[in-house]
Amino acid sequence: MKNFNFKSATSTKEATKLSSVKTTFLAGGMTLIPAMKLRLAAYSDLINIKKIKGISGIKVSSKSIRIGATTTHAEVAASKEVGKSIPSLAVLAEGIGDPQVRNRGTIGGSIANNDPAADYPSACLALNAIIHTSKRKIAADKFFKGMFETDLKKGELIESIEFQVPEKSGYAKFPNPASRYAIVGVYIAKFKNEVRAAITGAGNYVFRSNELEKALSANFSTSAIDKVNISSKELNSDIHASAEYRAHIIKVMAKKALSFS
Repeated sequence: MKNFNFKSATSTKEATKLSSVKTTFLAGGMTLIPAMKLRLAAYSDLINIKKIKGISGIKVSSKSIRIGATTTHAEVAASKEVGKSIPSLAVLAEGIGDPQVRNRGTIGGSIANNDPAADYPSACLALNAIIHTSKRKIAADKFFKGMFETDLKKGELIESIEFQVPEKSGYAKFPNPASRYAIVGVYIAKFKNEVRAAITGAGNYVFRSNELEKALSANFSTSAIDKVNISSKELNSDIHASAEYRAHIIKVMAKKALSFS
């Protein structure tokens, strides 16, 4: 690990003022610190945002749940409000990593990192989330751009994520037994006017499945999934699973997610 300066901000304004092309924000550090140790990433300054008030905690309304960026996975999993309004989101949070990761890792950090196999990005897409930053509001459909790439600009800080409350929803993943990252994860949400289905772990980054959405919009049941054809053409193929296997598992996890809804 290369040398760096450690700074703490007490407000989003101060955090963005301290940022530059050679700095990055630090919350839980579950991905950032290992990357720096392996010299996959290097920064002149780390800006600690955990002391910023107002970007943690959970606020619930009749139509949405707004979760502060520095809220930990464990807090989301244990939240009675989340469990009541969007139980599938609590289930997702409970299945992330191990206890150490869940008690240190943050929802904002996970989304900003946009790991291809992370869980939260699928929740953002399926639950039609709005990402509130220090500069603007970004729809989830426009936020995730590519592998480890988002629409965030340098110095732009995620403050909270606002999830829309669906009529029904479910999340299921086939996890890597070591890391607990999703080899394939499927999040399905039914709203009054649409069905949204998001896939993580299967491609270069999280994406929505038009095939699943079309089938479930016509018939919101597991039988509709049997008729869906999932192409393996653009899916990942690695030592954990071939593209063809991932295509098969997408349908299996979709059925499982639907049974939880």
